[in-house]
Amino acid sequence: MFRRREPVPFAFLAEADKFRSNVTPPPRERASVSQIAGRWLLGLTIVAALVGSLVVGMPALSPDQSTQTQQSQASQGH
Repeated sequence: MFRRREPVPFAFLAEADKFRSNVTPPPRERASVSQIAGRWLLGLTIVAALVGSLVVGMPALSPDQSTQTQQSQASQGH
């Protein structure tokens, strides 16, 4: 009926899963309006920074037009 567990060197660890507390934790405090606004502002700042870095970095990711022209002229034998 009950499975036997391996011996644990500390007795309180073996008994920990059997212990149930009857004390309920206090309810969480609700965030104030300024805290919610601050979280939204922080989130928008992070998103704007990511979008801005992508916009600034896009020219570096696109292939350069001058190198394609030079390569095509070299391949034609000019």
